[in-house]
Amino acid sequence: MLDIELIRKKPDWVKERLKTRGEEYPPLVDNVMVLDEERRSIIRELEGLRSERNRISKEIGSMKKQGADTTALEVQMKKLKERIEELEQKLSVVERDYKNLMLRIPNLPHASVPVGEDEKDNVEVRRWGIPKEFGFEPKPHWEIGERLGILDFERGAKLSGSRFTVLKGMGAKLERALINFMLDMNTKKGYVEVLPPHLVKPQVLEGTGQLPKFEEELYKCERDELYLIPTAEVPLTNLFRDEILREDQLPIYLTSYTPCYRREAGAYGKDIRGIIRQHQFNKVEIVKIVKPEDSYRELEGLTSDAEDILKALELPYRVVLLCTGDMGFASAKTYDIEVWFPSQGRYREVSSCSNCEDFQARRMGTRFKDGEGRNRFVHTLNGSALAVGRTLAALLENYQREDGSVIVPHALRDYLKADIIKPE
Repeated sequence: MLDIELIRKKPDWVKERLKTRGEEYPPLVDNVMVLDEERRSIIRELEGLRSERNRISKEIGSMKKQGADTTALEVQMKKLKERIEELEQKLSVVERDYKNLMLRIPNLPHASVPVGEDEKDNVEVRRWGIPKEFGFEPKPHWEIGERLGILDFERGAKLSGSRFTVLKGMGAKLERALINFMLDMNTKKGYVEVLPPHLVKPQVLEGTGQLPKFEEELYKCERDELYLIPTAEVPLTNLFRDEILREDQLPIYLTSYTPCYRREAGAYGKDIRGIIRQHQFNKVEIVKIVKPEDSYRELEGLTSDAEDILKALELPYRVVLLCTGDMGFASAKTYDIEVWFPSQGRYREVSSCSNCEDFQARRMGTRFKDGEGRNRFVHTLNGSALAVGRTLAALLENYQREDGSVIVPHALRDYLKADIIKPE
């Protein structure tokens, strides 16, 4: 959520920054300002009426002690009460509309973020590794997985429908090995491992920005008013909602493995084959909760931590700075890490690393008390380290051999207890 004081003081600047994210956002600022002024006007009138009510109440009490007639004052008090109740109801409606609008305005992009409409306007920052040259036509990961007997798309669809996959044998073991390897990499760097609930309340998703805008992307348990998490970022970041932390508690580094659940509304026809875009997938997340003055240095570190996993797995990748039109709703700046897929001859996203500044903290009410005794909003950061299924797919493609087998990267051999994956 944006700072209303910033909107009041610099509305045109806020609208200009939001316009880089989409033409639909500047009008929301105008509507918010109208509601904000109406809200403040009602509050001012209410405060005056309540003060007058208190004054008259004391006067009635004093006059009754003296045996004086208070009829006129009681009539006035009744009118005051009716007007106060009318304004309180009006304020409730205005505040609801005001909050709903504020929740639909995305974060402001950082000044270093390139202006653009979509992924074609993203800017490559760096590359690591050299894509392997194959002496044969590299196969896509779904063909490799089916030939090895470790990916079963047909039975996944039989159980749950499209975009669900069964991993079995060495496929399931490889997924588990990757999860453990990623968690170990993260915890060695100081991230505290957390195993959170996978079902959360609506206000938790509101806190990180998934609600109300992305309602259609979420799986909801209607009877219990709970949602399946689309990413571990949601419960991890909300661990400290409505809390005031001590300055010496910061920075907080967290990591978690969870399944993630996304309806993928609007993704019809995209990545139909394979395990790139699934309704249920595993991911290891890293989250940082830090002081505002440290957050952009921490973003570089968080991105580097995710990169180190790909380096250890010896998978070629590149880092891309997302433009204003391609960033996530809550982000002020995002780096995507994209791993090389030989069968496609292109890099595909395996991690997004974002600094949300105080956008999520304002929605969650997460603050810290600084050295001067002031309560300030924290900055929150998150990233995938990494998306497990996509990493597995990249491994199958980059380490495939012509006979259909797949070499196990050195970093995973102690986890998998194997050097090579052969057809089962």
